[in-house]
Amino acid sequence: MKRIAALLLAASALPAFAAPTPAERAAVAAVDAGMPANLALLERLVNQNSGTMNLVGVERVGTMMRAELEPLGFKAVWTPLPQTKRAGHLVATRAGKPGSKRLLLIGHLDTVFEADSPFQRYRRNGDKAEGPGVGDDKGGMVVMLAALKAMKAAGTLDDATFEIVLTGDEERTGDPVSIARAGLIAAGKRADAALDFEGLVRQDGRDMGSVARRSSNSWQLTTTGTTGHSSLIFDAAHGDGAINELARILAAFRKELPEPNLTFNTGLVVGGATASFDTDAVRGQATGKPNIIPATAIARGDFRTLSEEQTARVRAKMEAIVAAHAPGTSARILFDEGYPSMAPTAGNRALLAALNGVNRDLGLPQMPELDPLKRGAGDIAFVARDVDGLAGLGPYSTGDHAPGETVDIPSIAVQAKRAALLMARLGQGKP
Repeated sequence: MKRIAALLLAASALPAFAAPTPAERAAVAAVDAGMPANLALLERLVNQNSGTMNLVGVERVGTMMRAELEPLGFKAVWTPLPQTKRAGHLVATRAGKPGSKRLLLIGHLDTVFEADSPFQRYRRNGDKAEGPGVGDDKGGMVVMLAALKAMKAAGTLDDATFEIVLTGDEERTGDPVSIARAGLIAAGKRADAALDFEGLVRQDGRDMGSVARRSSNSWQLTTTGTTGHSSLIFDAAHGDGAINELARILAAFRKELPEPNLTFNTGLVVGGATASFDTDAVRGQATGKPNIIPATAIARGDFRTLSEEQTARVRAKMEAIVAAHAPGTSARILFDEGYPSMAPTAGNRALLAALNGVNRDLGLPQMPELDPLKRGAGDIAFVARDVDGLAGLGPYSTGDHAPGETVDIPSIAVQAKRAALLMARLGQGKP
C-alpha cells in the first residue's frame, strides 16, 4: 500500500456522517458563483484547436491554462519536447502549508480533432455543450481549475501542495515514450496521491468511481511465404503462403489468448505479392492476384490488460503462437511502447472511499467502483506503480472522440465541488 492510503484506511472508524465545514461550504458556494466564468473559459479553450499534431495550437492552450494558474499562486513552466515531435507539456507547482500532502493533478491539452477537422467550434444548448474536446479533456481542465479557484476563495488552497502536469500528447503520445512521459513519471514519484481529471463515467445514470485503467499495447505482425503459382500451394517447396500463416496466427490468438480483463483486436491487415503500411501505419497498400501465392502479409492491432504482469504474460503467449510457423513460412511480431496499466489497488480504493466521504457529506449518492473494462488507457497509468491514484474526476460527456462530443454542464459543477473538498482533505491527510 502506498503513502496516503494508510492514513485514509486508518480513519475508517470515523462517524458515518460529518457536515461540511464552513470552509467546505464556502468552496461549494464559490464553485456555483464561478460557473459563468468557468463556462466562458471552456468556450475559449474549445475554440482554440489543439489537435495533437497542431503543435502551435496545443501550446496556445497551454498558455491559456498558464494564465489561469499563475494568479492562483502556481509557478507554471512550459516544457517543449521537439525530440518527440510533439508540442510539450505544461507543469505547474504550488507549495502548501508545511507538512501538507503533495497532490499530483493530471490532465491534457490536446484533442483528437486536428486543424483540418470540420468539428471546430463550441456550441451550447441549455445544460449541454458540444465542441472538440469539450469533455476530453478541456472540460476536465475546467473542472480542475474550478476546484482550485474554489479552494482559493475558501482559504483551503494552502491545505495541499500541488504539482499539475497537463500533457500535450495524451491522444497521440510522442515517441519515445520514455522521454514523452519522463516528467510525469518523476512527478508521480514525488506525489502522495494522483488525481486524473479525464471524464466521469456513468452507468444506469449513476456516477462511477475509477480506481483502475487498463493498458494499451500495440503490435505489428509480419508473415512471409514462398511465392509461386497458386497450383503449387501447400506442397513441400512452397508451403502455406504468407496470408494463410497470418490467418493461422490470428485464429490462434482468438482461441488461446482470452482471459479475464484482457481484450485484443486486429485493426488493419494487408497481404499479397507485396504489402506495406504507410509511415503512420494507419493505411496499407498491397498487390497480388488470385493465382499467385502471397509472399507477405502484415497485421496491426492492440491488446489491453489490467496489470503489467498480465501484459508480460499475454506478450509471451503471442510470441509463442507466432513462433509456431506453418510449413514454408516465417513470422515475427513487434510491440510498440504503449500505455501501462493502472491496477485496482487497495490504495486506489482508499482514495475512492475518501471521495465517497465527500459525497456523503455533500448529500450526493455513493460512487460504486467502475469495471475497468468500461474505460480506456490514460496518463495516470504512468504513475500508478509509484503512487495511489483516482481517475475520472472530469465532467460527464458523451460522444467523445467524434464530431458532436457533448459535455453535461451540471456535472462540471458537481465534479469541481467533489474535487475541491477531496483535495483539501487529502492535503491535510484527512479522510
